[in-house]
Amino acid sequence: MLYHLHLSTVKRDEMRDITRDITQIVRESGVHNGTVLVYCPHTTAGIAINENADPDVKRDVLMRLDEVYPWKHPKYRHVEGNTASHLKSITCGPSQQIIISEGKPLLGRWQGIYFCEFDGPRNREYYVKIMEG
Repeated sequence: MLYHLHLSTVKRDEMRDITRDITQIVRESGVHNGTVLVYCPHTTAGIAINENADPDVKRDVLMRLDEVYPWKHPKYRHVEGNTASHLKSITCGPSQQIIISEGKPLLGRWQGIYFCEFDGPRNREYYVKIMEG
């Protein structure tokens, strides 16, 4: 089962919690055991799993990514001027695979699934693939 989802981001850099959406899709799929793949087809965004209890974690992660990959650098040559967003996307990765157990994504107590925007605001899409077994 393949699902195609859309979202709009509002900031240049943000981590949008999509855990509830993924959980609902898994529940509605009827799959009790298997895997769910969450995939982002963009070169300046990605998918991550991390803490979702303390919003300061998202702030700290985005702050450090900005420090490691500054928006402007004298040696960047990419004509669009968004090299930092490409580097952040490579670091984050385009997808996450999560075990489905008892009809729910198997996540740790503090974990959430995030769509990570690094070049917004934009209208984005992502895919969810549910595999039984």
